[in-house]
Amino acid sequence: MSEQTAAKILEINNLTVSFDGFKALNNLTFSMKVGELRVVIGPNGAGKTTFLDVITGKVKPTEGQVYFKGQNLRPYNEHQIARMGIGRKFQTPRVYLNLTVRENLDLACNRQKGVFHTLFGKASKIDRRTVNGLLETIGLTPKAELQAALLSHGEKQRLEIGMLVAQSPDLLLVDEPVAGLTDEETENVGNLLLALAESHSIVVIEHDMEFVRQIARTVSVLHQGSLLCEGSMDEVQQDPRVIEVYLGQQEEEAA
Repeated sequence: MSEQTAAKILEINNLTVSFDGFKALNNLTFSMKVGELRVVIGPNGAGKTTFLDVITGKVKPTEGQVYFKGQNLRPYNEHQIARMGIGRKFQTPRVYLNLTVRENLDLACNRQKGVFHTLFGKASKIDRRTVNGLLETIGLTPKAELQAALLSHGEKQRLEIGMLVAQSPDLLLVDEPVAGLTDEETENVGNLLLALAESHSIVVIEHDMEFVRQIARTVSVLHQGSLLCEGSMDEVQQDPRVIEVYLGQQEEEAA
C-alpha cells in the first residue's frame, strides 16, 4: 500500500453488488481520509444502505474491493470487521429499554465481560470515568439513572451513538440519525456528531438536507449505485446532475 493509501481510512474500488441481476451498487469508487466526516446522500434506491452493508461485511461484493486502513475486508465476516474498528448505527435505535442510560453505556464499554458482570459486578474507576465522559458527550448526564424506555426518540438516538463510541471504533457509520426527530433534537444530534468528528472518522447517510447542511464538510451523492459527484453542500446542490436526479425523483413521487 502506498503512503497516500495509508492516509485513507476507507477505500472502495470498482465495487459492484448484484441481487438477482439488479445492481444495487454499480462500479462504485469511493474513499475518505482518516479523521474525515463524510455525508452520503442520494434518492431512494441509490444504494446507500447496501453501501454500509458491504463496508460492515453484511453483504459481500459481486466485484471490487473494500479496504479499511489499508486492509482488504473481503475475507472477513461482520463480527471480525466490527472488532477491527468499524461501528454501525442503524436507523432505528437499538438500546436496552429496560436498563438505565448508564447501564446501557456500561454494557457497551464492557461487551467482552457480558451482561451479568456489567450489571452486578463492581465498575472500575476507569470504567466509571469513561461512562461519565460519554454521558457528558451525548448530553444525558441528568438522565443517567433513567430507564432508556423513558427517553425521547432523539435522546435514544444520542444514547445509541454513545454506545457505539464506547466500543472505540475508528470508523463510525451512522444511518439516518435524525429521521423522525424534532428540530431541536436534530440540532443536538448534529452537534454530537460534529463533536465526535474531532476524534473519529464518520460516514453519515442522511435524507434531511437541513441537517446535512448543519454537519457536512464533504458530501458524496449516490445515484443508481454509483458515485454521481462529490463536493461541499453548495457545490453539490448546484450540480446540474444532482438537480436532475432529485427533480426526477420528486416527479416520480408526485405521479
